[in-house]
Amino acid sequence: MTALLDEYPKCFIVGADNVGSRQMQAIRMALRGQAVVLMGKNTMMRKAIRRHLENNAALEKLLPYIKGNVGLVFTKGDLSEVRRVVQDNKVAAPAKAGAIANLDVTVPAQCTVLGPEKTSFFQALSIQTKITKGTIEILNDVKLIKIGDKVGASEATLLNMLGISPFTYGLEIEMVYDSGTIFELAILSITDDDIRARFMECVANVSSVSLAIGYPTLVSVPHSLINGFKNLLSLAAVTDIEFKEAETMKEFLKDPSKFAAAAAPVAAKAAAPVEAKKEEAKKAESEDEEGDDDMGFGLFD
Repeated sequence: MTALLDEYPKCFIVGADNVGSRQMQAIRMALRGQAVVLMGKNTMMRKAIRRHLENNAALEKLLPYIKGNVGLVFTKGDLSEVRRVVQDNKVAAPAKAGAIANLDVTVPAQCTVLGPEKTSFFQALSIQTKITKGTIEILNDVKLIKIGDKVGASEATLLNMLGISPFTYGLEIEMVYDSGTIFELAILSITDDDIRARFMECVANVSSVSLAIGYPTLVSVPHSLINGFKNLLSLAAVTDIEFKEAETMKEFLKDPSKFAAAAAPVAAKAAAPVEAKKEEAKKAESEDEEGDDDMGFGLFD
């Protein structure tokens, strides 16, 4: 473990509940060349980390998370790629009584292969059924188990009878360690677009506050200039003040017909695609009608 801490700057802290030895072997094979999986006793791992604090004090951040059935996945590569491999290597498993559900389980409406003698079993679970062609049919979707609930013996038996394996198990990434920083897995899902969108939200907030309090900033000055120009145009509209930028507006106010003439080409340009689509539709309709006429006989000929 000390050698791995020296060699690899990044690692995942993963939970290994319900992961069998064969599945662990498959995960190690899938990660070969990209990452190294280390499993061990928590006391030994904590002891190794404490002894290594002299060389890297930031490793102390790992200690609070070395608890329960956990391991470490060391890597030098892209964390997102290693995460994908870890999350893809999960296997379906049947429901077991006493297990904690890691997702919501819904039994879909279906015709089962179970005989009428099992009807009382469904009634005990408040599941509406009917007999169809000698087998039990579940009439509606049934939300059987909620996430975080403990699976009961009846629920587990029903799911096994129906051949439903609702749960998937694999290494569950709990925290991420990268060069002295530890953070949650959700951080890896943040993209450049997310960062850009959040930054623009902050810029908009700064601009709004600056405009509201009248304090000029780099992001509010363009808006202040536009608002000031609007005020100038408003004053020019109700007074005899003249300046170049207000000439067109004053002409429109004096003679509204000029505005109508200027707006007409724009409106016609906008309406052109709509008219073109209507013409195409009419043309297609007429072609269909002509095609029907060319058949030479009617429906009842």
